[in-house]
Amino acid sequence: MYIDTEKARDFCNALFYAYGFSKDDSAVITDVLLRADLYGIESHGIHRLVRYDEEITAEQVDINAKPEIVHETGISACLEANKAMGQLTGVQAMKIAVQKAKTSGCGMITVRNSNHYGIASYYTEMAAAQDLIGVSMTNTEAICVPTFGAQAMTGTNAIALAMPADPCHFSYDASTTVVPRGKLEVFNKNNEPLPDFWALDEKGKPCTDAALVIKNIIAKAGGGIAPLGGQGTLHGGHKGYGLSIIVDIFSAVISSGLTSNYVNRKPDHTGICHYFMAIDYGIFGDKTSIRKGMSQFMQELRDSKKAEGESRIYTHGERAKEMMAQRINGQIPVNEKTLKEMRTIADKLGVKLPASFLLSQ
Repeated sequence: MYIDTEKARDFCNALFYAYGFSKDDSAVITDVLLRADLYGIESHGIHRLVRYDEEITAEQVDINAKPEIVHETGISACLEANKAMGQLTGVQAMKIAVQKAKTSGCGMITVRNSNHYGIASYYTEMAAAQDLIGVSMTNTEAICVPTFGAQAMTGTNAIALAMPADPCHFSYDASTTVVPRGKLEVFNKNNEPLPDFWALDEKGKPCTDAALVIKNIIAKAGGGIAPLGGQGTLHGGHKGYGLSIIVDIFSAVISSGLTSNYVNRKPDHTGICHYFMAIDYGIFGDKTSIRKGMSQFMQELRDSKKAEGESRIYTHGERAKEMMAQRINGQIPVNEKTLKEMRTIADKLGVKLPASFLLSQ
């Protein structure tokens, strides 16, 4: 099924405003949320509305929170989010990082006690739009099972990096697990079995039952998602496991926040932590020349020899930008169960679905 993009934006704005966020804050949260759908990342778009509803209702998110800097230097800062909505904290933190990068060449901000902040690339692309390199990481509730383990200990723990280039910025954004939790939820909504080796049951064995894996994650009963590379070491699962730890180091350990295995352990807060960095790459040489070299490298990748039967090689960020160009003035696909959740939330908050919201099936 498909919904009109602008009507979806108006609807989400109205929802967050009904929760009690200001109009400006509602617009920021909505923009981050819909960017995922525009990029074709269903797991982090309007599908997430039900999660935010649960967290706001449980007061894990403080609508009136005011994040504050608790430690600062010329190139760094530690931000106490005070349970603020993750998207609002993320935008604020990256703005600080960008300003420090413009002043001192580099800005690094670590954040503690925040909430889910959407797609990590939203923030790195804020930096790239200012002709800076952007880096962002976030930990999450424990969902990744260590290599040779049977208990989730680290999160999906995304890493994103954006580097300015022409005609399209390089923009990498990926979890350090095979897939994020949202992908399992999408498979579960569609009543589809998971691909082999994505997830593990409570005994640490491969499991294709999305409902069971999600149930075990929620109940802390064992099992979860395999690290990037899959179970064991044959396909490099230990590398993904190590990357997930690195994210916890930068987001949680150095902010004195909660590592993934402690996130979402209390009913009144999640404790999610983030990391943001902006770098003025002009500190390494002539920016025009460096950007030209990056652009040339990206084009050489696109022009390199294709595999048999393939006609195109993409650089990271291209697919998302092309998808966004198609959808921004058009339609966004929506799962039937997600639409039902949206209607339930709207009824609870007294928000009306726009006329002709559902365009087609």
